[in-house]
Amino acid sequence: MPLPLPGRPRLGQAPLPALLLLLLLMVGPARPISFQLPGKARKCLREEIHRDTLVTGEYEIGAPPGSSTGPSANLKITDSAGHILYAKEDATKGKFAFTTEDYDMFEACFESKLPVGTGRMPDQLVILDMKHGVEAKNYEEIAKVEKLKPLEVELRRLEDLSESIVNDFAYMKKREEEMRDTNESTNTRVLYFSIFSMCCLIGLATWQVFYLRRFFKAKKLIE
Repeated sequence: MPLPLPGRPRLGQAPLPALLLLLLLMVGPARPISFQLPGKARKCLREEIHRDTLVTGEYEIGAPPGSSTGPSANLKITDSAGHILYAKEDATKGKFAFTTEDYDMFEACFESKLPVGTGRMPDQLVILDMKHGVEAKNYEEIAKVEKLKPLEVELRRLEDLSESIVNDFAYMKKREEEMRDTNESTNTRVLYFSIFSMCCLIGLATWQVFYLRRFFKAKKLIE
């Protein structure tokens, strides 16, 4: 019986370093989003977030090029029901944080304000760095409070990430079950409607035959 080569994982066994590397890549720092905000314009960013999830963010609105008035824009973060989670008028730079109560679609809107007595305001540069879940947690503070070693901090991070992935798979499974139930219900309704339509067509065809038979008899075209 041949022996397995050294350094090569056996068949059916996942290489542990590769899994750890994959998890570390998944918890890598997210890049902030930047875009140009024209004058008298409104731009929104939407994202679906799970329930009981910490959401943090930093934003910065740059002054228009060649303008002496500085940045002028409003920021508002709402959920699908229109509840305001964060709002700031004449926003320039700041931070926000909130915890979601339910799985929902959240929207961050930047609305440019045109200064009174001026022409068209040049585009403003908006930078938004929004994090949620594992990315939003401050593990440096956790390490200071709980006096954790660097390796323990990374293990804590991987543990939280694994829990987040499990929750995502559980939610996807739940959605798949709901969609399957909806498809089965729709198929049943379509089947019943098809049977009803067929019965209506058969009944209509039978009535036409008897009606035409009586008509032809009345005209003495047939006996």
